[in-house]
Amino acid sequence: MTQSAPLVVVGIDLAGSPKRPTGICVLRNLIAETHVLFSDEDILGFVKEARPTLVSIDAPLSLPNGRRTVHDRSREHLRECDRELLRRGIRFSPITLGPMRMLTERGLALKKRLATMGHQAVECYPGAAQDLWGIPRQHKDRLGLLNGLRKLGLRGLKKTSTGDELDAATAALVGRWFLLGQGLMLRGTTGILTPATTSEARPKNVNTRLKLNR
Repeated sequence: MTQSAPLVVVGIDLAGSPKRPTGICVLRNLIAETHVLFSDEDILGFVKEARPTLVSIDAPLSLPNGRRTVHDRSREHLRECDRELLRRGIRFSPITLGPMRMLTERGLALKKRLATMGHQAVECYPGAAQDLWGIPRQHKDRLGLLNGLRKLGLRGLKKTSTGDELDAATAALVGRWFLLGQGLMLRGTTGILTPATTSEARPKNVNTRLKLNR
C-alpha cells in the first residue's frame, strides 16, 4: 500500500534583523524539526529544501490602508486584522511602532522573494494562536509552551528548543490547521492566520491552493 506524501508546512518566527536569531520549523504531518537561522539566504534555502505547501511567518506581511511604506506616519496605524485582534482581546504590537517597522520591512521583502520561488507566504501571530489554544506564550513560560504544543500533537520538539523555535513551530501548526480546515484568515487574504473556533472552522475539503478570501 502506497503511503501518501506528508503535509509539509514551514513556520518562521522572523527577527527584525539578520543579526538576531530567527526560529524556523518544518512540520511534516505532526513531526517538527526546528532550527535557528540568521540571514535571508539561509531562510530561503531552508524553505526551498523543505518544499512546503504553505509558509507561515510571524511578521507583518501587509500595511494599513493608505500607507505605501511602513515609514509613512500620516495615515492609519492599524490594519483591519489588527482591529480584529483588539476585538478578540489579544495583545499585539502595532506594526508602525518602534522595531516593528524593521520587522515589517523584512517580512514584506521575504514574502516577495518567496513568491518568486513559487511559495505562498501568509502572516501568522503565534501569540494569538497560543492565546486561542489556551497555552502559554514563550516569554512567560517556555516549558509550558513546549508541553502545550506536545499536547496538541507535535512531536520532535526538544526541551532545549528556544522560544523562537517554539513560536516557529506554533506558526507551522497554525498553517497545518488551516490546510485541514481548522483555521481562518482574519479579515481576508492580507490578514492574520489563526486557529478557528469550532463555529469558524471550514469544511475539511479545503482548497489547499489557498484561495484565502473569506
